[in-house]
Amino acid sequence: MSSWATARSEAPALPRRRRPVVAPALPLARPRAWGGAVWIVVLGVFLAGVVAVNVAVLQLNVRIDGLGRERIQLKADNARLSSQLSSASAAARIESDAKHRLGLVQADANSTSYVQLAPTPR
Repeated sequence: MSSWATARSEAPALPRRRRPVVAPALPLARPRAWGGAVWIVVLGVFLAGVVAVNVAVLQLNVRIDGLGRERIQLKADNARLSSQLSSASAAARIESDAKHRLGLVQADANSTSYVQLAPTPR
């Protein structure tokens, strides 16, 4: 074993190299930090836009629902008025037809008499 130790000590020593002197590194800017902040702002604006669109759609749906109810009410009013008009014009039409076609005239209120009928048995 001694031969190995002596062989090693007899080997010529290599000169040590000096490390080159490196200038201290300048602190690097962190573009990733700014990029992350930009993405957060962009996503925030995007989400605010989505919320604004949803609110606008909801308001339009409420208006459409109200207009639909108003439309149904107007249709019902039109049907009621049409029925009243039909009823009112029927009496005038019957009276006109009675005068012109049949030659009938309306009875004088002073010459009208009523007949009393016997009550009907139950």
